[in-house]
Amino acid sequence: MKLVADGLAARRGNEMVFEGIGFALSAGQGMAVTGPNGAGKSTLLRVLAGFLRPAAGRATMVDAQGGVADIAAHAHFLSPLNAMKPALTVRENLAFWRAFGEARGATPEQALERVGLRHAIDVPFSDLSTGQRRRAAIARLFVNHRPVWLLDEPTSGLDARAEATFASIVADHLTGGGIVIAATHLPIDVPGMKKLRFTDGGDQ
Repeated sequence: MKLVADGLAARRGNEMVFEGIGFALSAGQGMAVTGPNGAGKSTLLRVLAGFLRPAAGRATMVDAQGGVADIAAHAHFLSPLNAMKPALTVRENLAFWRAFGEARGATPEQALERVGLRHAIDVPFSDLSTGQRRRAAIARLFVNHRPVWLLDEPTSGLDARAEATFASIVADHLTGGGIVIAATHLPIDVPGMKKLRFTDGGDQ
């Protein structure tokens, strides 16, 4: 299965953020989207995730027979907001997300083990540090299996050790046939990832 974007354009109000964006990623491929703030990195991910309607073009999943499907049904979207309820424990948050999807994956315990946060499983999310909150949110990627990961500034708040762990997580997902698109200011140390750079005008 491939993720294919063709002639994508997006507006912010009356302003065109970007246009003419096209790329294709097969199973096992990743892409880093870089550029200054406001250039359209996050907007692109939100279009791919189905949260925003493109002003032009389309983005779909395409199977070997040429059939198409919405990306959202196959994707995890990780934003800087983490999408975790502060009053719930880390276990409760991850259990919610595990029950939310159809293709259940790791247990909360197993997911937290992957990000080195097993000891905080029964801590309220609000009591975690900034870096721990991000790691707990990253653990959400494991509790349901989805082949496409759309990651918006995924390493924000992580220290160098956690960044290295995250890079290995991305590499493992790609090795397993997944697809990753990461909008980031900081490089992700994963060999072979494609690059898409936006300028201030949203051009490539």
